[in-house]
Amino acid sequence: MSIYLVGGGPDTVTIPVILDQFTAEVRQRAGDGRLPRIAVVLVDHEGSSEYFLPAYLDPLHRRTPCEVATVLLRHGGSVDPGVFDGVDAIVVGGGPTPVYLAGLRPAAAAIRRAVQAGAPYLGFSAGAMIAPEKAIVGGYRVGGAEVCPEESSEGLGEVELGEGLGLVPFAVDVHAAQAGTLGRAVAAVVHGMVDKAVAVDENTALVLPHADPREQRVIGAGNCWLIRGPGHKATVSVLGSVVTRG
Repeated sequence: MSIYLVGGGPDTVTIPVILDQFTAEVRQRAGDGRLPRIAVVLVDHEGSSEYFLPAYLDPLHRRTPCEVATVLLRHGGSVDPGVFDGVDAIVVGGGPTPVYLAGLRPAAAAIRRAVQAGAPYLGFSAGAMIAPEKAIVGGYRVGGAEVCPEESSEGLGEVELGEGLGLVPFAVDVHAAQAGTLGRAVAAVVHGMVDKAVAVDENTALVLPHADPREQRVIGAGNCWLIRGPGHKATVSVLGSVVTRG
């Protein structure tokens, strides 16, 4: 069972291997004769989930029969950690990263327990960014200098990090090549905010098996960029090989 960190929302995923591999693990987790139960988390702003939710649910239902527990987050709200008890998989969608982080933080321990028990985790965009122990929340400047486009700032000025879900030990940024956020991930390492970060392109996923996270792989059509410190000697490299067929 694995953690899937996707560098964009489902609208950016055209390579079927990402969802194919995830749903195969969901079926394996549930075993024979039982319908998998998947928690799908999505921010809802004035009914926006009615429009965006099918982009998450339809690909799952096309690939496997399943029971979906929809978890809607609203600004200033949080979720009952109990909704993650006994789930076979967790999907966290894209959208405003600060809202996901604030809404799911009270349930972080429950999510970790589910993942540690073998439930695959699929994080799209914001869902990937909040997965680490220390999460990049947003921002586009460090010390007043721009490190990525303001459009990717989540309404924040200075780059801000916060306590994440604790699923992976490195920071994650997304839409790397497409939105220019690779620079933000590099800046976070260079300025000592984190020791290591990964920036994931759209239509691409970094996959970390639960059994041995060192056996990570990259699947999809883009690149996954690894940034390692210390400080101003940070290095940037392309992580792993890209697989486009399952």
